Amino acid sequence: MKFLTRDVNPRAAWALEQAGVHPLLARLFAARGVSHKDELDDGLARLLPPSGLKGAHEAAVLLADAIAANKRLCIVADYDCDGATACAVGMRGLRLLGAKHVDYLVPDRVADGYGLTPSIARRVHERGADVLITVDNGIASVDGVGEANALGLQVLVTDHHLPGSQLPDAAVIVNPNQPGCGFESKAMAGVGVMFYVLLALRSELRSRGVFDARPGAGPPQAGATPSGGSAPREAGSVGVAVLQPKLDALLPIVALGTVADVVKLDANNRRLVAQGLRRIRAGHLPAGIAALFAVAGRKSQVATTFDFGFALGPRINAAGRLADMTLGIECLLTDDAARADELASTLDGINRERREIEVGMREQAMEVAMSLFDEGDEPPPAICVFDPDFHEGVVGIVASRIKDQLHRPAFVFAASQAPGKEHELKGSGRSIAGFHLRDALDLVAKRHPGVLLRFGGHAMAAGCTIAEEHLDTFEEALSQVAAEWLDPATLQRRLETDGPLAPEYRRVDLVDALHKEVWGQGFAAPVFSEELEVLSQRLVGEKHLALKLRHQGQPVDGIWFGRTEPLPARAKLAFRLDADEWQGQRKVRFMVEGAEL
Repeated sequence: MKFLTRDVNPRAAWALEQAGVHPLLARLFAARGVSHKDELDDGLARLLPPSGLKGAHEAAVLLADAIAANKRLCIVADYDCDGATACAVGMRGLRLLGAKHVDYLVPDRVADGYGLTPSIARRVHERGADVLITVDNGIASVDGVGEANALGLQVLVTDHHLPGSQLPDAAVIVNPNQPGCGFESKAMAGVGVMFYVLLALRSELRSRGVFDARPGAGPPQAGATPSGGSAPREAGSVGVAVLQPKLDALLPIVALGTVADVVKLDANNRRLVAQGLRRIRAGHLPAGIAALFAVAGRKSQVATTFDFGFALGPRINAAGRLADMTLGIECLLTDDAARADELASTLDGINRERREIEVGMREQAMEVAMSLFDEGDEPPPAICVFDPDFHEGVVGIVASRIKDQLHRPAFVFAASQAPGKEHELKGSGRSIAGFHLRDALDLVAKRHPGVLLRFGGHAMAAGCTIAEEHLDTFEEALSQVAAEWLDPATLQRRLETDGPLAPEYRRVDLVDALHKEVWGQGFAAPVFSEELEVLSQRLVGEKHLALKLRHQGQPVDGIWFGRTEPLPARAKLAFRLDADEWQGQRKVRFMVEGAEL
């Protein structure tokens, strides 16, 4: 592994420091492209306006008309955390804004596959819905939207995935990545898109006189909702406008889905996440999120993005991988603490089962991956792994583990369990920086027509379905694209770091200050690197390396999770800052991320 130190713009760091930012944070922010303190302002007023999101106004008009006409709305969700949170935000938000009939439906990973299919459209119609709303899916659902149209449904697509060559014929599409959309935050998650639609809808209802934003507006009507808003009169009816509902109660859910979907934390996404974290830390959080913190053994009072990404998100995702994402959505929808505890415990149990399945699959998949090249040789430019015993709900996680270990784009396939599709393989892929996975699949599809039955995704994560007989063709085609696109420098494992840590910053209060900030994809958490003396080392739990290190002349504890090989007496290490607590005392600990040996 090679360490690369991030460049720090000295003028930006100086300007931030002069504006009152702590010197360490000023240096870290400058290395991540921040040049003015205003960029760190996470106030709601700094959010990009919904008016800049193509289709948001049209969606608001469609929904306001539907609410006024007392139409039945049905949300078609997805079975990952982004889809679950987007569904929960849509359900809660639409009810807050006056919708009386809102329902949702989650496709089954095995039986239905991904997105709005014609069969899903028929099921929505059978439920008596008038308006079908997709969240975190739909931009590629040309046939599904066509079927919904034929059944007389109005279709509103809210999505964030990259569109294909043909857009669905929906009444309205809201997607920052659709052609002609100038919205600056192209990285917004599906839950963020749904939240923006609700902001636009509230604005539209204000313009119709349903709500008033002024403090002197009429009091909430009878039937106030548990989420703090009122049940408004129908759009267009006569009467005094009531004070508009506060949608900020939805931000903890928006923050969770945004981080869990590993989208780039650009300035707008960071504001959404920061606002959600602020409310969670203050105790203003839905019962389900509070229960998930509890079963994960985390404290919501000091919530971080790591809690979203590594504790809460996986527990919700587990429902979609192994069971029914309805469990995750209901956990986010309930306002009953006892019900939330019950659902969170169930999700925790499913996640434990997921981990057990993953361990066996990961070992088996790594054996297959390692067999693709001789010991001492470089791995092929892309890795494809399949075994008939693999569980399709865990292939994405296993692909991520292979990608991390071999530093290659990786696809893991499992046999489809859907009736009548036993000869199909469902694959999930993860990529490395410099290799756009969705674009690679598009090129494979063009070079080998008919091999990819379905595909979609992002730069770093994508999925596809192929016939089992085409597995070898797909593997060769993906490896060919990878060989053309990836140069030796890109294939070398590299870790970006923030360089040495000054000894005066090795303090618990600064650890806490760092943890309060919003870090994640595209705005990486601080990782420092320098040569350290290894005073002692021992294995704990048979798979972790506990270290005693000397940093700038002072001893400090360290831990390297998942490392069993011993280190030399001196080593250049990359590490994150953490605070370890023992018998009421807290002290700094280095969480080792890698070594440049």
